[in-house]
Amino acid sequence: MPVASGGALEGLKVIDLSRVLGGPYCGQMLADHGADVIKIEPPQGDETRTWGPPFDDEGISAYFAGINRNKRTIALDLSKAEGRDVLLKLLETADVLIDNFKTGTMEKWGIGYHDVLAAKFPRLVHARVSGFGADGPLGGFPGYDAMVQASAGLVSVNGSPEGGQVRIGVPVVDLSTGMNATIGIMMALYERNHSGKGQFVDATLYDSAIALHQPHAPNYFMAGLKPKLVGNSHASLVPYSNFPTKTRNIVVGAGNDGQFAKLTKMLGKPELADDPRFKTNKERVAHRAELEAELRALLKDRDANEFSQELMRGGVPSAAVLEVSDVMEAPHTKHRGMVWEKDGWRNVGNPVKLSRTPPKVRTKPKKFGTDTRAVLQEAGYSAAEIDSLVTAGIALTEIKK
Repeated sequence: MPVASGGALEGLKVIDLSRVLGGPYCGQMLADHGADVIKIEPPQGDETRTWGPPFDDEGISAYFAGINRNKRTIALDLSKAEGRDVLLKLLETADVLIDNFKTGTMEKWGIGYHDVLAAKFPRLVHARVSGFGADGPLGGFPGYDAMVQASAGLVSVNGSPEGGQVRIGVPVVDLSTGMNATIGIMMALYERNHSGKGQFVDATLYDSAIALHQPHAPNYFMAGLKPKLVGNSHASLVPYSNFPTKTRNIVVGAGNDGQFAKLTKMLGKPELADDPRFKTNKERVAHRAELEAELRALLKDRDANEFSQELMRGGVPSAAVLEVSDVMEAPHTKHRGMVWEKDGWRNVGNPVKLSRTPPKVRTKPKKFGTDTRAVLQEAGYSAAEIDSLVTAGIALTEIKK
């Protein structure tokens, strides 16, 4: 039986058929807040189980472990009718279904939402994470983060004039799609309180990537502007960039004239704030190269860690450019509860904080098929029936080689 969580979503049952990143991240967001998330893997397992090194002592990859905590883990062969029958049995008591199969797969199996599931389970919320959706010119094509970053224009706005266009260094499209799926699920559940009906949540990588184009899309729609590569700088705000110091780089951003005046004073050259080239942001943008050259000269002998803190205390947004290892051990990271630990496992915590029902880690990521027998027993299958399903390869407790 699921363990009582005390989270905001306690009592919510989620069947998570998704693999890789976007869908599992959505499922983890719900699980962190108390939902009973049952992750159903294919016989070969979620492919991210093999994405490594590193692997822990149980052979679980760090990649898989980062997005599959707090879930119960079972395995079914949904390509077989008997496996789909088990899924339908589990859906009888479920509130949410998440999948990220290639569009049309569920329909091919005879368990599509609009054709079957909506009528069979009228309160079910079915969320699908896909690359481009089911229809349209790109409908049905597979979607991967880097490719969608390219096709949705994110690569074109990231990089420097010297180095050219580059992929964003974290899977921002997959993660944002997982977040959007989570938001959509919660909206559908809220609406269900009034209508009593579930609905289909369509979250695509392509849509999510396009929605990230701030301020590039507004600039295009208003003035037909085409973004230029500005590296660490900001196209519409100066100074807002990354500068070398004697220790490590520092990011300085003066969002208004008052902050710019404070910055110049703390740098020991207050007259820059009265320079006609730099008096307003409009002038500063027009004279970006001259101002950034001045700032590089004034910052090169500073200590990034110390001076960034000094700037922040003085009312100027700033930060030293930290490495991942620095961030994960930083006092404020720990203060914010953004490192979770459980039985020797550590990873980033949940960023959504609720005052009365905070998220928490209950179980660390599990080995393949850990909960297969327990979940099937809970669904009403006898021990003999479970043995039969395992023997036939319909339900699995070990990865199929």
